[in-house]
Amino acid sequence: MYQSKDGAGDLLPRPVRDSQSEMVEVVLPNDANPLGNLLGGRLMHLIDVAGALACHRHSRSYVVTASTDHLDFLAPVHVGDLLILRSSVNRAFNTSMEVGVKVWVENYIAGTRRHVSSAYLTFVAVDRHGRHIPVPPVVPETADEKRRYEDAGRRRELRRAELDRKKQSKTVATGETQRI
Repeated sequence: MYQSKDGAGDLLPRPVRDSQSEMVEVVLPNDANPLGNLLGGRLMHLIDVAGALACHRHSRSYVVTASTDHLDFLAPVHVGDLLILRSSVNRAFNTSMEVGVKVWVENYIAGTRRHVSSAYLTFVAVDRHGRHIPVPPVVPETADEKRRYEDAGRRRELRRAELDRKKQSKTVATGETQRI
């Protein structure tokens, strides 16, 4: 069994709230294209970091990004905007976790927020040598957390089916099997 740094075993179920994380970033000119809009790749990077934070909090281990699902850019983000990224683990599997990340832009003068992006990501917990390690289960408490927990299971099945399809396609195309 994986032991945390404190030696407690650390695989006891944890509520979603223990993984909840928030990042705040100001969009600077270096983050933008010539039109003054936030680069999509920069937002993707911030979403990845926000997702990793939630997974670190849940698993109390190193994590690596395994996949990104359903990344939507809903509205442009401009230089000077205040980005707020909130993340939490929706569900934990054996060594992986699905995390949801929502992104808002805040007008700190008016005190208003608008939703500009959402994504689901999967992270895998690893030790210092990159070997997969088990993660604690997630305990959903609210109705919304329970819905997200169930939805995460369905998304996982879809991801696995798609990965199997891609592996089959690659095997047929190359005539050989390759580990991904």
